[in-house]
Amino acid sequence: MPDLPDLIPLDEAQARVLEDVTALPSEVVDIADAPGLVLAEPVRSALTVPAWINSAMDGFAVRGTDIATASVGSPVVLRVLGEVAAGRPPEAGVIEGTAIRIMTGAMLPDGADTVVPVEDTDASAGASDIPAAVAIFAPVRPGDHVRLPGTDVVAGMHLVDAGRACDAAVIALLAATGHASVVVHRRPRVAVISTGDELVPPGRSLGPGQIHDSNSFTLAVQATEAGAEVRRLGIARDSLADLLTLLREAVAWADVVVLSGGVSVGAHDHVKAAFETLGDLALWRVAIKPGRPFAFARATVDGRSVRLFGLPGNPVSVFVTFELFVRPVLRRLAGHARVYDRPTRIARLAEPMRGSSGRHTVSRVVLAPDPDRPDGLLARLSGGQDSYMLASLAAANGMIFIPPDTDLPVGAEVVAWELRGRDG
Repeated sequence: MPDLPDLIPLDEAQARVLEDVTALPSEVVDIADAPGLVLAEPVRSALTVPAWINSAMDGFAVRGTDIATASVGSPVVLRVLGEVAAGRPPEAGVIEGTAIRIMTGAMLPDGADTVVPVEDTDASAGASDIPAAVAIFAPVRPGDHVRLPGTDVVAGMHLVDAGRACDAAVIALLAATGHASVVVHRRPRVAVISTGDELVPPGRSLGPGQIHDSNSFTLAVQATEAGAEVRRLGIARDSLADLLTLLREAVAWADVVVLSGGVSVGAHDHVKAAFETLGDLALWRVAIKPGRPFAFARATVDGRSVRLFGLPGNPVSVFVTFELFVRPVLRRLAGHARVYDRPTRIARLAEPMRGSSGRHTVSRVVLAPDPDRPDGLLARLSGGQDSYMLASLAAANGMIFIPPDTDLPVGAEVVAWELRGRDG
């Protein structure tokens, strides 16, 4: 038997892979290219929004005092002096007894302090000739349906903190406040390699003992969803020389290299030796199920720090170890303020579950509303839990964590990570 080190506890392993991980350098990008990237600097507004008094409705700009007595039975009739559309300055002001037709977002004419929605008048909705007069059937309080300058944003105001991802709302705010570009952290680069003589790309015929490579596709999707730029470099055959050839190609480009397979202690498992050739092995074998065969190393390439992850070969183990170890590193490299971002809930077990001797058990489950507790969740296994069973992984919407050497009865509370919405 080879002399194996003690298994590293889960929390210690997670801490080790995050040691010395800092956000990647910043760069300036066009806001059109910023979605998903993380702000490297706080952002302040370049403009006041709204910049002028404008209308919140399509209707008529009036003096509030002129329509204070309006009602359905006794409408107030005002002479219409003209129209002001969005993007054009008013050509006239409102005086006593008059109104100006106005569109949403248009500048409020001088003299007006109120907008009457077109629905509260006898004017036709939609495009039509400007009426000579308009009857108003409902009183509107002075100031109603009017947007005042700076009620959203004032020039120089703090808008967004560093560490916030550029989602649709952030991009909208940046654009509205005059920012054509933004300072963000560079997207992490991830190289993915599968290992094993038995692997064949999907779509090709299988020979005796061969299986299709699913791991590289799994990892590429997981890394992309974590915000990385991904390259799949193919399959390394079961030789140290072949593995080192692909690894050297990977570290020349990537910030993170993720391999699957070849990380245990078999005669054809070369990942540990390859990592020790290229860098410093920091972690090997973790006390989790699935996912015990696991290696982590750091390498320095042209002054850059590259993280090397060797994940197990079984596909469920690949998925689980990526979630636990690789995803947090990618999020920190990307500049996220929170590296463990999966929604965490406490769930009750709908069936008894068994832990593992000396290892945390990570079970794939279906999380559903708990009928006995408002806002509570029930967890039941999504199917078979063997580490090759992809059908039960696809059926799961969460993972739960069972402490080592623990058997849990129905109703026991466990920590659950939500992997996707419970409705999809």
